[in-house]
Amino acid sequence: MVLVNDSDLDAITITGIRVHANHGVFDFERENGQEFIVDVTVFSDLSDAGARDDLSRTVHYGELAEAVAAAVASSPVDLIETVAERVARTALEVAAVQRVRVTLHKPQAPISVPFDDVSVTITRSKERA
Repeated sequence: MVLVNDSDLDAITITGIRVHANHGVFDFERENGQEFIVDVTVFSDLSDAGARDDLSRTVHYGELAEAVAAAVASSPVDLIETVAERVARTALEVAAVQRVRVTLHKPQAPISVPFDDVSVTITRSKERA
């Protein structure tokens, strides 16, 4: 995967996918888990799907949301950066998806000062053959 610009493609965005998972560096995060929130935008050429009104020519966002949730819920890791990479790889497995932007929020992160949210945002693209 490589860093890319997404300005030349259409986009589908799912905001606020909520998943309870056990990621984190600290033992209590692994034991108790916490809520993670994912925003995912996939980039594709949607013109054919729109012209033909054909689901098979676009991204089924219900299936994408389920796959993203499963990716977040799987095997605990230390870093939200790692979880974001996992989500990006999952989205890029969808044939129509050419690029993806993932924001992974960890609103209950163990930070000692008042805060609203901590998140990581990454953008990835399928490798060019």
